[in-house]
Amino acid sequence: MPINHSTSKNGIKNWRAPLRKARNKLRSQLKLGDDRMSLFEWVTVSVIMISSMTIGIKTYALPPVAVLVLGALDDAVMIYFVVEILARFAVEKPARNFFKDGWNVFDAFIVIVSTIPIDESEYALLGRLLRLFRMMRLIVFLPELRKLIESLLRAIPRVFYVLVLMFIVFYVYGAFGSMIFSEINPALWGNIGASMLTMFRVATLEDWTDVMYETMEVYAFSWLFYLSFIGIVTFIMLNMIVAVIIEVVQENAKLKPGKESAAEHERMTRIENELTAIHRAIAQWGNAAGHNRDRQC
Repeated sequence: MPINHSTSKNGIKNWRAPLRKARNKLRSQLKLGDDRMSLFEWVTVSVIMISSMTIGIKTYALPPVAVLVLGALDDAVMIYFVVEILARFAVEKPARNFFKDGWNVFDAFIVIVSTIPIDESEYALLGRLLRLFRMMRLIVFLPELRKLIESLLRAIPRVFYVLVLMFIVFYVYGAFGSMIFSEINPALWGNIGASMLTMFRVATLEDWTDVMYETMEVYAFSWLFYLSFIGIVTFIMLNMIVAVIIEVVQENAKLKPGKESAAEHERMTRIENELTAIHRAIAQWGNAAGHNRDRQC
């Protein structure tokens, strides 16, 4: 009896559809989401927390058995991290897309660096510090934390100019204080560097009244110098930085709906195409089956 190649091809397609569906589901679980965390992400976050707790527990005096248990747990965590990062890399099609996401590169760098085996060498302290960076992986897996970091990074160019303005204010006040108050206390006002450090102390409100009362014994109205500086730096400049960050966060929130709708549209289009392909495959299979039945009759 001759083999119907079209029927065989349709059968292969029918078998490929569930496999493709399972692969897409696995890919959606392993890829980092923008809003909702998948089960895979929750498991990874739990492992990161366990890894962080083991690092903190090791700072206490522990019996030898506990040290062995924590060492084995640390090795298991390291193996999980390696397998997890390789699995996320494997589901990317093409694989180079994995490195197009900066968060993936950051995550992979932390995993690679924290697995360097230098615990038994003279760099053991460095090895423990590198393992401490594993906790930074929470930034990668928590969507809201990622959005916050992205907003802060986007705000850096604008905040930079505010910081430049703050430096100018610090320099002017520091130079003025060095010229006027250097004879009162050379340790605080002897040069521009010491004066700017003193102004930083005043800006943080750390015992700034002691500095002010010392100069007021010679210059009674020197309090105007300190109050004006505190008003400019502490209440105006810092509020400007906060305002810039809030503005960037709001801009990101406005951009978010467009991205979501585009992603949703792409997802619906992909589902529609898959359903169309499945419907076409079923129709071809039905036509082939009917044709074979007619031939047998």
